[in-house]
Amino acid sequence: MGVYGLSRPALVAVDVVASVLIQVSTGYLVHRLPTSALAGDRWLFRARPAEAGGRVYERVLRIRRWKPWLPEGGGFFRGGFDKRRLRGRADADIARYVTETRRAELGHWLAALPAPLFFLFNPWYAGLVVQLYVLVANGPCIASQRYNRARLQRLQADRARRQERKIADR
Repeated sequence: MGVYGLSRPALVAVDVVASVLIQVSTGYLVHRLPTSALAGDRWLFRARPAEAGGRVYERVLRIRRWKPWLPEGGGFFRGGFDKRRLRGRADADIARYVTETRRAELGHWLAALPAPLFFLFNPWYAGLVVQLYVLVANGPCIASQRYNRARLQRLQADRARRQERKIADR
């Protein structure tokens, strides 16, 4: 018998259902956020010096090898934004994609946030398994969003510099 008199299979079922509900509900919550709420790189989304403009994800994590295998949930809800490909090369397309990386990253952070609560109704070792699941399920997705955003923001900065040079050359 597990915590609260539940059998191990019942406790596993509770953990699975709770995890799915958390993942789906946080996804829906961030899906409903207005785009204006995701404008700008606030503290959570701000690039860190250690990320080296996204290059650390390429060199250390070798993200290009495994990123294509990650699930894409952006189009799960009606009106969602599928981030498998950049929709266009226009500045507005890139800006929208950058915003959607913030939305996806926030969803994964929010999905991970309740993970410690699983220790309340699980034996300690099962709580650790849930923590590992949360890390494996959300960590790569967060890294992918941060990597994509860093690359696109470098592109935006390069375009802005080129545009400034064109104006200055006139």
